[in-house]
Amino acid sequence: MKADTSTRTVVHRHGLVTRITHWINVVALVIMLMSGLQIFNAHPALYWGAYGANFDPHWLALKKFPGWITIPSWQDLATGRRWHLFFAWVFVVNGLVYLVNGFVTGHFRRHLLPTRAQWRGFGGSVRDHLRLKFPKGSEALEYNVLQKIAYLGVLVLLPLMLATGLTMSPAVDAAWPWLLDLFGGRQSARSLHFIFAWSIVGFVIVHLVALLAAGPINGVRSMITGRWVVEPEERP
Repeated sequence: MKADTSTRTVVHRHGLVTRITHWINVVALVIMLMSGLQIFNAHPALYWGAYGANFDPHWLALKKFPGWITIPSWQDLATGRRWHLFFAWVFVVNGLVYLVNGFVTGHFRRHLLPTRAQWRGFGGSVRDHLRLKFPKGSEALEYNVLQKIAYLGVLVLLPLMLATGLTMSPAVDAAWPWLLDLFGGRQSARSLHFIFAWSIVGFVIVHLVALLAAGPINGVRSMITGRWVVEPEERP
């Protein structure tokens, strides 16, 4: 089979605000993860409820994460917290810009809400993903139902991760004590924060695997320049 290159086209896929906020999020989330592991290393065990101490029953206990994946690389809880909180606020401001832009431009409504036809083809989409079979040509311009569900899920997880992180702050608890009731105590909030954070990591891993399988050059280029190359369908 020989590809017909006569109809190869370039379209504008991602707006400037989407691209800028995407890369700021990449930097912020990486630094928050690494500094969060530094904070976790100070007491690498998780509990449910209002309290948690060395002799209380834990539901998860891990060895400390290696220094090469933490910020800073040596054990320093105070510095880790400063890095974590600073980039948490960078992430919050950046997220608000993305949300406002998404609603104003109609990005969420047009691109992230699954259509009825996509819901009907849910099973087929799952099978295609398991076989690493992705749409080609103009079909690749639209997110499939699994992508839309994943992105919407992240939009729910990120505010929950922020809220559980705030619940671990004594100052925030004093101002908004209802957060402790909402998440079942500070230690429960810490456990949920850990779960939400690693759920985001799982999403990123799946996202990168899908990017590599579908064509990393086109995907990365579209998120840098906004331009997506639509290859023609192969013809015999």
